[in-house]
Amino acid sequence: MLQQHYDRYTTQDQLVWKVLFDRQTALLHKRACQAFADGLQRIGFHRNAIPNFEETSERLRKATGWQLEPVAGMLNDAEFFGLLAQRKFPATVWIRSMEQFDFIEEPDLFHGVFGHVPLLMDKAFADFLHFLGHVAAQHLDDAVALKRLERLYGFTVQFGLVEENGSTRMYGAGLLSSSGEIHHCIADASTRRPFDLGTVLDTPYSEEHLQEQYFVLPNWEQLTGSVAELAALLASDYELKPGKQLVEIPRNNK
Repeated sequence: MLQQHYDRYTTQDQLVWKVLFDRQTALLHKRACQAFADGLQRIGFHRNAIPNFEETSERLRKATGWQLEPVAGMLNDAEFFGLLAQRKFPATVWIRSMEQFDFIEEPDLFHGVFGHVPLLMDKAFADFLHFLGHVAAQHLDDAVALKRLERLYGFTVQFGLVEENGSTRMYGAGLLSSSGEIHHCIADASTRRPFDLGTVLDTPYSEEHLQEQYFVLPNWEQLTGSVAELAALLASDYELKPGKQLVEIPRNNK
């Protein structure tokens, strides 16, 4: 099992965390969803130190039953969704260098911990992510099902938006942890579409570039409902197209 080895973080590592923390918290003022703002305070993150995984896991366990699982880098679908099904969130132990400050090809500690962990302090979101992992763990041998699950995860957990008190707020970790993605999202030219499960499942998803469009939830209840709806679809002979249109498909092509 990989460990964090906190004493190995250098002065520069701590500086990278501090500068990123300051930049993102400033950018996210009145842009992040309330659950993220509350979670960031409750989890105890601050600008002066990279979070200690053991301390963070203890707070998560007490709040929602989750914990961090230290990892070296990207995981395959079976490993990733398997951990989510156990209420373990894979968190990369390395943090980007100054040379990689504005762009990294793989998720680092700042993305995984700052971007994802505060929302895991929220029971509704934590239960949603556990449910998603549980559903995915039942379909690891089904490439089409996994693609649908990855799209739902990508357009919600990574790059999701939600309506709160008449304003559109960010809750996706790929937005919360990236200044470039935030600026791209708030630009007048960005495309924001109402969240529709059929449209989400029918939309190609990639993290190799800034997102071409974002989906906006009308409320948090639809987030949990989307997993239940997808789970039912994966157990049926139908797929959901944009506009809630059900289309029958041969089971051996699922």
